[in-house]
Amino acid sequence: MLSRRNLLKTALLAPVVPHLGANLTPPLLKPPRLKPGDTVGLFCPAAPAYSRETVQVTLESLQALGLKTKLAPHFYDRYGYLAGRDEDRAADLNALFADSSVQAVMAMHGGWGCARLLPLLDYEQIGRTPKIIIGYSDITALLLAINAKTGLVTMHGPEGAATWNSFTVNWLKRILMDGEAVTLQNPTTKGDTLTQTTDRITTLRPGTTRGRLVGGNLTVLSHLVGTPYLPDFKEAILFLEDVHEDVYRMDRMLAQLKLAGILSQLAGFVFGKCTRCEPDSGGGYGSLTLEEILDTYIKPLNIPAFSGAMIGHITDKFTVPVGLGAEIDAGRGTIRLLESAVS
Repeated sequence: MLSRRNLLKTALLAPVVPHLGANLTPPLLKPPRLKPGDTVGLFCPAAPAYSRETVQVTLESLQALGLKTKLAPHFYDRYGYLAGRDEDRAADLNALFADSSVQAVMAMHGGWGCARLLPLLDYEQIGRTPKIIIGYSDITALLLAINAKTGLVTMHGPEGAATWNSFTVNWLKRILMDGEAVTLQNPTTKGDTLTQTTDRITTLRPGTTRGRLVGGNLTVLSHLVGTPYLPDFKEAILFLEDVHEDVYRMDRMLAQLKLAGILSQLAGFVFGKCTRCEPDSGGGYGSLTLEEILDTYIKPLNIPAFSGAMIGHITDKFTVPVGLGAEIDAGRGTIRLLESAVS
């Protein structure tokens, strides 16, 4: 039998294994598909609903899809820069999942605040009553945590305040309402130019690969490293996007993912859009470009990887199912879902 001193010595010499997220991946859990006449519950998990007109546009847009709407009890609450106190915002989300009259849950806005809710969510209830939950930006924290804790396929897609144009609505309907196993592919319109100049795909490393789709907003994801609210990244396809970040911040966050051992586990990589992330032009010693940052961290992984996907703080956006198996073709810049994201 080891003495207390030897036990302590053994513990001190044991290797430290960083916690990169959930230790075990729960079984895949799909939400029921969205049908005409279903009710979408709207809630504000982070930033407040500042504009009632914007809310009304959202309600009318969802109703135009043949859906009913329901606002969470604390929808119009305000607590500083948050949409009410943490306990109330979390209670709204828990209540929407428990409400049998609600078939899908949609965040109205992003903005900081979702990560504050993670310890307050009723993951057992969410697992018992799986529903579509959709949003992007700061909603990434909820999408990743719920997937990690329950296995539920969550949806990185438009939030209530998004622009409900034909591109965005088309992908949402095909994935969430029609249940198609779609191939997500950027538009190829040239317009009045000799070659395509917008929404181009850049291949970082060619090839095809398969894996679970995991990702969302880079800033939010990187701030969850070391917590129990991240899914398993082993053999996953990581997709990322961000907005209004200096390039050195993107460098710092990707370095964090590398140092945490996340990037080395991946089967594939997709970068969407980094809106308003241009290099600093103010002089000094200059800046790296985002392209150079991606070359630095992603190319050495020797996995299929591309950038430019319609994912992010943009008007035309994909709906991307978090936790679902997919195949990417980095040469073509496509993401093919291997099965329906809904049951």
